[in-house]
Amino acid sequence: MKNRLAQLIQKDGKALFLPIDHGYFQGPTHKLEKPRETIKPLLPYADAIMLTRGVLRNCVDPANTKPVILRVSGGTSVVGEDLANEGLTTSITEIVRLNASAVSMSVFVGSKYEHQSLINLTKLVDECEDYGVPVMAVTAVGKELEKREARYLALCCRIAAELGARVVKTYYCPEKFHKVVEGCPVPVVIAGGPKVDSELEVFEFVYDGIQKGAIGVNLGRNVWLCCRIAAELGARVVKTYYCPEKFHKVVEGCPVPVVIAGGPKVDSELEVFEFVYDGMQKGAIGVNLGRNVWQSEYPVAMIRAIRAIIHENYAPKEAQDLFEQVKAGKA
Repeated sequence: MKNRLAQLIQKDGKALFLPIDHGYFQGPTHKLEKPRETIKPLLPYADAIMLTRGVLRNCVDPANTKPVILRVSGGTSVVGEDLANEGLTTSITEIVRLNASAVSMSVFVGSKYEHQSLINLTKLVDECEDYGVPVMAVTAVGKELEKREARYLALCCRIAAELGARVVKTYYCPEKFHKVVEGCPVPVVIAGGPKVDSELEVFEFVYDGIQKGAIGVNLGRNVWLCCRIAAELGARVVKTYYCPEKFHKVVEGCPVPVVIAGGPKVDSELEVFEFVYDGMQKGAIGVNLGRNVWQSEYPVAMIRAIRAIIHENYAPKEAQDLFEQVKAGKA
């Protein structure tokens, strides 16, 4: 435990953590669509990186020596009903196997899911303490940003520490932030929150927070949906529907391979060939089609034509020609 904490908190007692875990509920976040490219120039200057297992496995060089703070809570998204309805998403076996120096999870004090998130924290602490892995609690506020005031944040931080968190990540507030830190018996790091209007604003709140007792910061957006969330939570491959507009954004924002789902049966074979071809050109590695193959009157001709698009780079009209030849028994 002490060794892992020493990896995170430097000899001067301070720390600079770089979180890139936003995709676990936001999907492809601006400037974080391609995590590998975003973090490469930043890693040398961070004391640790905070991320999900999906991004760790697919976007971080295995030779990386920077300590990893593994995000292990999730199960909600910005398009869902309530961000506070999180659960634990990663087992202690996986945490140890991925060589995490610490883990992080969110607690939602005062929300409908307060009890659930706090009990999740205690369960995580129990498991991680057995293996010497520190838990960093994140005092999340969901979409209720007005909660970022000292009295509420002090309450959250203290509860998280009392329940066993070794470090607490919380939001900075300009008034009485020292009360937040003084009331928390474990180290406090400052969360970045929403992007501000200027670099000076970042420097000012970081400086003030450090002067008032925080040991450091955990800033992501101020330094730099469905498919990305699935990848962040650990999926090795994601199957999703094709969309004619900006499908490349879906693929680019997902750090694991994307395969195209068939969706509803279309009116002609050519329509299938066109969306398969376009999806492949925009980065999908393949398709996962059912009804558009076996509901066809000529399923063998369909699958051979689709296979030609995927493995032989046939254009839609070439695939249509092949379909007709197989249908006629000429190929």
